[in-house]
Amino acid sequence: MTSGGGIQIPSRLPLLLTHEGVLLPGSTVRFSVDSPRNMHLVSQRLLRGTSLKSTIIGVIPNTRDPEHDTDDLPTLHKIGTAGIAVQVVGSNWPKPHYTLLITGLCRFSVSSLLKERPFVLAEVVQLDKLEQYMSPATDGVATDDGQLGELSQKFYQAAVQLLGMLDMSVPVVAKFRRLLDSLPRETLPDVVASMIRTSNKEKLQVLDAVSLEERFKKALPMLTRQIEGLKLLQKTRKTGPDNEKRVLSVRKGGVFPGRQFNLDEEDEDDDGDDTAVLERKVHGANMPEAALRVCLKELKRLKKMPQSMPEYALTRNYLDLMVELPWSKSTKDCLDIRAARTLLDNDHYAMDKLKRRVLEYLAVRQLKTSLKGPILCFVGPPGVGKTSVGRSIARTLGREFHRIALGGVCDQSDIRGHRRTYVGSMPGRIINGLKTVGVNNPVFLLDEVDKLGKSLQGDPAAALLEVLDPEQNHSFTDHYLNVAFDLSQVLFIATANTTATIPPALLDRMEVLQVPGYTQEEKVEIAHRHLIPNQLEQHGLTPQQLHIPQETTQIIISRYTREAGVRSLERKIGAICRAVAVKVTEGHRVTKTEALIPEGPAEPRDKAAPPEMPILIDHMALKDILGLPLFEMEVSERFTLPGVALGLAWTPLGGEIMFVEASRMEGEGQLTLTGQLGDVMKESAHLAISWLRANAKTYQLTNMVGGPDPLEGTDIHLHFPAGAVTKDGPSAGVTIVTCLASLFSGRLVRSDIAMTGEITLRGLVLPVGGIKDKVLAAYRAGVKCVILPKRNEKDLEELPANIRADLDFVTAANLDEVLNAAFEGGFPGTASTRTHPQLTSKL
Repeated sequence: MTSGGGIQIPSRLPLLLTHEGVLLPGSTVRFSVDSPRNMHLVSQRLLRGTSLKSTIIGVIPNTRDPEHDTDDLPTLHKIGTAGIAVQVVGSNWPKPHYTLLITGLCRFSVSSLLKERPFVLAEVVQLDKLEQYMSPATDGVATDDGQLGELSQKFYQAAVQLLGMLDMSVPVVAKFRRLLDSLPRETLPDVVASMIRTSNKEKLQVLDAVSLEERFKKALPMLTRQIEGLKLLQKTRKTGPDNEKRVLSVRKGGVFPGRQFNLDEEDEDDDGDDTAVLERKVHGANMPEAALRVCLKELKRLKKMPQSMPEYALTRNYLDLMVELPWSKSTKDCLDIRAARTLLDNDHYAMDKLKRRVLEYLAVRQLKTSLKGPILCFVGPPGVGKTSVGRSIARTLGREFHRIALGGVCDQSDIRGHRRTYVGSMPGRIINGLKTVGVNNPVFLLDEVDKLGKSLQGDPAAALLEVLDPEQNHSFTDHYLNVAFDLSQVLFIATANTTATIPPALLDRMEVLQVPGYTQEEKVEIAHRHLIPNQLEQHGLTPQQLHIPQETTQIIISRYTREAGVRSLERKIGAICRAVAVKVTEGHRVTKTEALIPEGPAEPRDKAAPPEMPILIDHMALKDILGLPLFEMEVSERFTLPGVALGLAWTPLGGEIMFVEASRMEGEGQLTLTGQLGDVMKESAHLAISWLRANAKTYQLTNMVGGPDPLEGTDIHLHFPAGAVTKDGPSAGVTIVTCLASLFSGRLVRSDIAMTGEITLRGLVLPVGGIKDKVLAAYRAGVKCVILPKRNEKDLEELPANIRADLDFVTAANLDEVLNAAFEGGFPGTASTRTHPQLTSKL
């Protein structure tokens, strides 16, 4: 359809106000509209109309800045283009909008506005009346006609010259040639200006040129500039098909009689350049053959896809991720074992087992370069340094470090990623972490792997099975990538407080290294090597201003904290530093106004005078800063009556001491258990009662009136403080037996003894777990003797030598030996110990 005088448009036209691009007669442009007025125009006029007339609308360039646009109607541009809506497409992503394909017909001017809402309706006057120019100029025309004919001929020759410089094998160029031969001369300025690379401002100049002569004069310099630019391009390099595509830039989807147009040359050029750069990156990423094939396929789709499609951004993001992943980038390991040992010792005190495992890995890497990364799991109470030792291992190896917090994660897509069919899809944390560190052999710390959740979105622990399996993770497939990625060089370190909540299949894939709590001596060393210097630095203090002697540190550890790790200890040291910082700053404020007056130790301290340096923290200063001690060392005052025994319990936070109390009163032989006990512990209590009743004569146990059955006419109440803490497990069996034996015999249990062990109905003592943590808890509480199952004797080798020397250990194979050790001077009946058959427990 050409823009000639035969085209008649309605005198009343709805107006579409556009920010993007300029529509010229004879061109076809794709517009995206989302403003309220334009949306109403589409929904009420274009979509509801049934005649051809209803699809003709006016397109007016909106010259107001879109960022400062308001609901008020802007000042309308004086000239617009009447066009026919060829296609209307609606979409709700990323926000509701319509995409219109509009073909320009002719120019018009706005004579008056009829209404502004819900869309603009105006009275218009058609401007293009070109019947007199429908044939070529002849020699007998007027002077103006001769000048116009000369301009027209000159413009046509320039267009032919441009065409001759292009490759006719390119489809766009061939179409341009056909259009040049078939279109009337008077339509050439509009058509050519819309096809060659011009700015919106220049297109507006062509649109405003109502007279044909002025239009030729405006468009001719643009065409000449294009020719000169192409000549310069041909001088610098040989012209190829890509260059023709650049000159006649293609606006994807904008089609009119076989033509394609460029509306925003900067965006289009950037898009072409970006795609070329992306293609180079894809080839330079050194990815495996399978991944490269997928990338090239997606790149091919991207080139054919309009930018307005939502899938364009998704595909582009996918390709950007693929080229950013470290398919073949890696860091070189530092394999100097002596330097590694020194670095680990400087960073962490104790933890010998963990350090030995890292050094073993380094040694094997020296002998075999293609070693798969080990998958370690550090299990221990909070605050013992599991996470920080992982960071230290990365620094020792010279690798990148990335931490992934898994606590509370209950969606398997966090591990494996989302499929790209979903809106807002993204890769999982493993692939995202690799993109962040930029190498394929980092140290990945999977923090709190025992606190993974499970929900309707799947089980992330099951998704980790592939990640943490050395036989599978060389081809880990993320749902988002959908191609295999090699994780075999990644050193995975998982941390957990307990293995009880880790699924057995996942636990089986990891090499578990127990990280026990620290002894008091180790805590003192850690405090003076690491914690105190760090806290001094964080609070802006120096050793010349604050001194904490070792005796003070021991008091803080034993009487103000009772934990397996050192977090509470660090907080207490921080509290001391803050209190000292107040004193130091007050002293600085005084010295600015007064001379420094030395303060003698015997003189009463004046609050206004600066303190002596360094400030020494003793037990009196501790009481002022931290308050009264929270824990007492002695437990003997709890053993003032029969029916009390001290047990040992294991928790994810480390070992704990646990009192068991029993009392009896007249009744009907009922057993009452309190203290939030689990089923296993309740069964242990019933076991203990049954065994004591069966052996009551042997041990001279009686009821309240001296009868041979301890339960006859007697009710028993067992209580396990603290009542708010949930307790379960079989290891309290020997403690319950000792507590009830004390109650039934009327004798006191030794106040310096603690015990742990599972019992059977035959009186055997079976082994239990967590021995090191339990013994450390007993040591912290001031216990002198610990009763352990005979088969746990091997676990004593893990204890530090000083604790083995300070504590007495009694290993018992049966309850006779337990009772004999738990009471001063033995227990009645144990002197003539019966010979037990040699039974081997299969538990």
